[in-house]
Amino acid sequence: MEEKSCKSGCSRESCEGCEHASAEGKTNSFLAKLNEQSKIGHVIGVVSGKGGVGKSMVTASLANQMAKEGYRVGILDADITGPSIPKMYGIHGPAEMWGENNILPVSTENDIEVMSINLLLPDEESPVIWRGPILANMVKQFWSDVVWGELDYLFVDMPPGTGDVPLTVFQSIPVDGIVVVTSPQELVRLIVKKALHMAETMKIPVLGLVENYSYVVCPDCGKQFRIFGESGIDTLAEELEIPVLGKMPIDTKLAELADGAFARAENGYLKDAAAALKNL
Repeated sequence: MEEKSCKSGCSRESCEGCEHASAEGKTNSFLAKLNEQSKIGHVIGVVSGKGGVGKSMVTASLANQMAKEGYRVGILDADITGPSIPKMYGIHGPAEMWGENNILPVSTENDIEVMSINLLLPDEESPVIWRGPILANMVKQFWSDVVWGELDYLFVDMPPGTGDVPLTVFQSIPVDGIVVVTSPQELVRLIVKKALHMAETMKIPVLGLVENYSYVVCPDCGKQFRIFGESGIDTLAEELEIPVLGKMPIDTKLAELADGAFARAENGYLKDAAAALKNL
């Protein structure tokens, strides 16, 4: 049988698992078909190399900022085993079906369309105990089976790390770029580089870095305190030639709203990030 080779020169029947199955490979069989009732302008992945850096908080803040500016926005919650977006917005399932195979997303108070595994489970507190390939296929279904309608921006809240689900998103969904979320600790420097190297390998543009937990503001004197130490994000960004899109403080108001009313969260922490997205 004649072997097929990918555009990057490796000889194999399929580019699946190949490090070159990215921007070039996407023109082949890996791209999942977008739902016929959907039209999406830009897909933005929000990633982190590790958990606990507030990636979902940044995803929701970006979505709120763009929605506030009049754009039609959606959030695809790809963190299947640790979904938090529905809880943050105070929305619940079950998501409604439309026809035999189409799923309708659930709208937030500020008209952001959301799809998450927690909107499909009969019990929101049930754990998702699935192996990697099943998790990855579920993310593809969120792209192909969900009726997103017309959106200007779809934010993909990715699980941490560089495993099956991020790989599937990069290969199966036409991601226009990623925002990498980090925190001030020096340990995160190494983790950030892993995420960036994966994006580079998959030929996904990196739009910039967002540092979360940068500081906390004293409510009495207004002075900023850097709980996790001095930030090194500017040095890291200069080294990697990637812009810093925002520095988010530890904000108790955001934490309170994240318990179920994040649609009302308004802050200017990510205005630079929103400006970068509008330039795509």
